[in-house]
Amino acid sequence: MKLILTHEQADFDAVASLFAAHLLKPEALAVLPRRLNRNVRAYLTLYGDGMPFVEYADLKKGAIDSVTLVDSQTLPSFNRLAETAHIHVVDHHPLSDDINASWTNHIENTGAATTILVEEIQESGLGLDGMASTMLLLGIYEDTGSLIFASTTVRDLRACAWLLEKGASLKIAADFLFQPLSDEQRGLYNRLIESVKTHSIHGFSIVITHAKARGFKDEISTIAHKLRDLYDPAGLFVVVELNDHIQLVARSSVDNIDVSKIAMHYGGGGHHRAAAALIRGKSMDGLIGELLDILPDVIQPEKTVTEIMSRAPQIFHPKITVREAAENMRRFGHEGYPVVDQGKVIGLLTRRAVDRAMSHGMGSKEISDVMNAGNLVVSSGDSIKHLQKVMIASNWGQVPVVEKEDGAIIGIVTRTDLIKNLEDSKMLPGKIEYRNKLAQVLPQTKLLLLKLIAAEAENQKAALYVVGGFVRDLLLGVPNVDFDLVVEGDAIHLAKSLVHKYGGHMSSHRRFGTAKWSIDPRHPTLHEKLGGVLDELPDALDLVSARTEYYTHPTALPSIHRSSIKLDLHRRDFSINTLAIRLDGHHYGELLDHWGGVRDLHDRQIRVLHSLSFIDDPTRILRAVRLEQRLSFVIAPRALELLGAAKALLARVSGERVRAELRSIFNEKLKVKIISRLFELDLLAGIHPALAWHADLEKSFTLLDDFSPPEKWNLAGDPEDEIVHYALWMIQNNEREIKSFCKRMHFPAATSAAILQAHFLGAQLPELCSHGNPSQIVQLLDGNREESIIALWLSMQDQPECRQAIDNYLALWRFMAPAATGDTLRELGLDPGPAYREILQQLRSAVIDGQVKTAEDEQKLLDELVERHAL
Repeated sequence: MKLILTHEQADFDAVASLFAAHLLKPEALAVLPRRLNRNVRAYLTLYGDGMPFVEYADLKKGAIDSVTLVDSQTLPSFNRLAETAHIHVVDHHPLSDDINASWTNHIENTGAATTILVEEIQESGLGLDGMASTMLLLGIYEDTGSLIFASTTVRDLRACAWLLEKGASLKIAADFLFQPLSDEQRGLYNRLIESVKTHSIHGFSIVITHAKARGFKDEISTIAHKLRDLYDPAGLFVVVELNDHIQLVARSSVDNIDVSKIAMHYGGGGHHRAAAALIRGKSMDGLIGELLDILPDVIQPEKTVTEIMSRAPQIFHPKITVREAAENMRRFGHEGYPVVDQGKVIGLLTRRAVDRAMSHGMGSKEISDVMNAGNLVVSSGDSIKHLQKVMIASNWGQVPVVEKEDGAIIGIVTRTDLIKNLEDSKMLPGKIEYRNKLAQVLPQTKLLLLKLIAAEAENQKAALYVVGGFVRDLLLGVPNVDFDLVVEGDAIHLAKSLVHKYGGHMSSHRRFGTAKWSIDPRHPTLHEKLGGVLDELPDALDLVSARTEYYTHPTALPSIHRSSIKLDLHRRDFSINTLAIRLDGHHYGELLDHWGGVRDLHDRQIRVLHSLSFIDDPTRILRAVRLEQRLSFVIAPRALELLGAAKALLARVSGERVRAELRSIFNEKLKVKIISRLFELDLLAGIHPALAWHADLEKSFTLLDDFSPPEKWNLAGDPEDEIVHYALWMIQNNEREIKSFCKRMHFPAATSAAILQAHFLGAQLPELCSHGNPSQIVQLLDGNREESIIALWLSMQDQPECRQAIDNYLALWRFMAPAATGDTLRELGLDPGPAYREILQQLRSAVIDGQVKTAEDEQKLLDELVERHAL
């Protein structure tokens, strides 16, 4: 026998899920629970005829070999359940830690379990009539508060829209979702209101109420909903003493409070947001006392201001001028600065106030004349909800954070920080998942090394983060084992400590707050900590102190100042590169996403963090295109607009910096697509007009992608890839353009010469291939860099005779030489002089051209040449 089951005291989501699961699996019996909510019972009384539900009492005898459990992860007790029965769970609540490992499940993060099954019905192509659609709509509407609860997802809305298209009735839904209390329920509701007590536990508002209701027969869950709507607590616990037992009904509106754990403690059940228990053998007062003892252990502490603030904020003294403040704001870009006198906050200076003061000619005034006066602060341990109330009451968009004990300023928290924290974060996996991802991606040695560094950072009370491209690629599932480490603290001090404990040596750059730890794998302590596993141990690791930057003018190199991790991430080029994972202590695996990087990864877009990003550093233009093509993303519309406005600044970027960006592009597998996109956006000409792009170049660069020099060429060494690229790119330009380009790029003289060589060879070789002989080709190619010749070969895909000639030269001709040498000529009595070179060259040409094939041929020609020069 196959059954579909759900939890007792079933609401519309539970019963609608039963119905939907039966539509998908009609051979299974949809079993109604023994207890239904009053509005569900009323609906089924009117509209239940013809619906495929059965009662427990009507089940036929026989073993149960399959159960589909919907909107619940707790299986009702069954004597007839076969030992080998297959249990499949369909639910929208987080997977329980206690769920049987042998069960299968379909868990989705939606507002209602019905939504998951409606999506399956859509995919299956099943038809629905109006009443069936209404039943399913009720399931979604009830669990999502008619689509306004914070747990509602886009998927719930789409499912409801589809059900409305199929004829679902909103009028019927409204009639049964918002039913009034019965007289009996109203009486209990009023008594419960009289006994309400509110407790603050870990920063959450918890309402506990109780009443006696002997002989009460109606449902209590509807009353709990009304109380929740009235008081809007984070957690609600309704305790009602009935005839011979106590009924506990619990509700939660936040993820930090899992009321099912409380219910299960008393033998009940439910899910994260709604649960209940029937309790015997306890007094009401004793039960409430127990609840107050248990709740602090069950409720997870709310996030505090410390977790979202920026540390070490810039502060102003009230005596500085508005003009000085404006310059600092231009440098650092913050919107608000605490004004501090003798260690106490006396006001907040905002960018808006400074801009207005400057426009009125008040630049020489002290900032105390224009600041928002007041000593408004929050403490480091204050909750996010408290911060929200403070901001709403004061209308301050930036609030200083102080230590509770001594009032010392330790940070600042902004309206943006608050809004971002209040946003739905369901798309972010938990820290456990990131821990697992790190373990899966990193070789064991590197993972152990990271943990070793993190432990030392924790000892120093410094936060350690892995940041940037590594985290981006980790979330995208792209292999990457090269990571950057940022220390919210003193990176140099951390590196010194690592050297002291684990050997090696350190070099540092105090101005930038950076340190390089050169690792000694032979150090016994390090060897022991890594368990003797030294595979893939890096030679060195860079540690960087969190810092912020400002640009004195467009294209300038940045000025550096120490800062918080939040501001350090803000200085980066694109939002998808602002992600960080914390590594120290119990924070290990926490993801930081201050600037919307995860959302942009999800939307597959490249977005800059502010409107001056490309102006501050125009090389970001080239980087944006490179990442766009590598990741198959798109540059966000606003970023594309800003990119176009800033492209003229590429001409002002130093040649060395442009070369660094182009070098990165040359190393990409999709370099042809990247360069084509640069050309499409008219960016190549912004670097230099000689950087053309056309079909021939595209073919040559495509060939270069998979190019590896044949062994028969016997090259002197690995060719410099960068020179090959530039020589190939410039080969069809004229000499004047190439010289101008080389000057713009600040190439070393040898590189410029190699690029020009390829151009000259490309102009002369085709004629020799058509009308010359091998020795003339050798004379043309001799003395040129191998990179120039390789570029020439790559450029001549449509000239097979020239490519064959270059192949012959590299593999054979250039190594051909006569047996005779200068010593031979001297022995023949010829006086040293220019004749030596001429004779030997003629002999070599004859060998290359096949005119001399044997030693006798060579001796005969040699005698003739010596005799001719002796005359």
